[in-house]
Amino acid sequence: MTLKPKILDRYIMKKFIMTFLIALLIIIGIVIIFDISEKIENFVEHEVPLESIIFDYYVNFIPYFINMFSPLFVFITVIFFTSRLAANSEIIAILSGGVSYHRLMVPYLVSAALIALFSLGLNLYVIPRSNASRVEFETKYVDQHYTKYNRSNVHYQIAPGQFVYVQSFSAYNNTAYKFTLESIEDNKLVSKLTAESASWDSTMDGWHLRRYFIRDYTKGLEDHVRCGDAIDTVIALKLSDFYRNQKTVETLTQKDLNALIATQKMRGDANVMYAQIEKNRRMTLPFSAFILTIMGVALTSRKKRGGIGFNIALGIGLAFLYILFLKFSEMFVFTGTLSAALALWLPNFVYIGIAAVLYYLAPK
Repeated sequence: MTLKPKILDRYIMKKFIMTFLIALLIIIGIVIIFDISEKIENFVEHEVPLESIIFDYYVNFIPYFINMFSPLFVFITVIFFTSRLAANSEIIAILSGGVSYHRLMVPYLVSAALIALFSLGLNLYVIPRSNASRVEFETKYVDQHYTKYNRSNVHYQIAPGQFVYVQSFSAYNNTAYKFTLESIEDNKLVSKLTAESASWDSTMDGWHLRRYFIRDYTKGLEDHVRCGDAIDTVIALKLSDFYRNQKTVETLTQKDLNALIATQKMRGDANVMYAQIEKNRRMTLPFSAFILTIMGVALTSRKKRGGIGFNIALGIGLAFLYILFLKFSEMFVFTGTLSAALALWLPNFVYIGIAAVLYYLAPK
């Protein structure tokens, strides 16, 4: 049997993409059903309009879910249809026709590249915008826990030489208590502003300070002190800075995410790890399509007794293990053990080694 490479490429790519789309539709349908059953009480309690549930939540939830579990979809796809090819002796026929094992991988890798580009496009352009609507919906109707935004002992460098300290921040009234702003020049403190409270004023995009003291330190022996009951100030500290968390960074475009990381690094903000994790996750997930495709082909390209059930179970297990590994690696960032880049790429490095070994053994 002789197969032309172009025909072979189209055949395998068609099988790959069609199986991927079918698996995608089936799993998304199942997940939506379970998600509705979990959140139905919240929808009924808040009398959420059906239009809002569909277009504000689930239309934006689907791209987020597709991207999160894209490794699972890719691996299941490769395991399923490659096992079918092997069971029908099609792979034996292809290799017997003079096509090498390495050449057989070409249409697989091209298909994986298309899926990776699709996932990367979702990550960079679609998901951040859709997440904004999804997170707003969840905050309004599902996760109404404003106390999670309360902060304490906040230290920020808001600009070169300007440092802010807030003893506590209340999301209930958008107020920072025990507010301190210090200005430093040439490693010397030149002024210090303290206030009992600082309330956010959206009309001027700044802060309204109450019971404030301003001390200007001079080169001489005398310091200048000013005080009063109230004063307004506009500084490089916004209300949104107190609300940054793991969900809010998911709504930022890549440009805004990079700007946030630069700002938070300059401020010494510990929450920069959320933005760094999000940035690296957007790159690691698409790349995993290549690794899992190679692993899937290497595991299932040989015809085995007992059908494809074992291969599918093995594929699902390894894919879930990859996702679990990816989530677990984030803990290394939270504990400060590894940088976000190394921690998020670590599962890919480990699976590259596994894929290389399996690929080396497969032709044998």
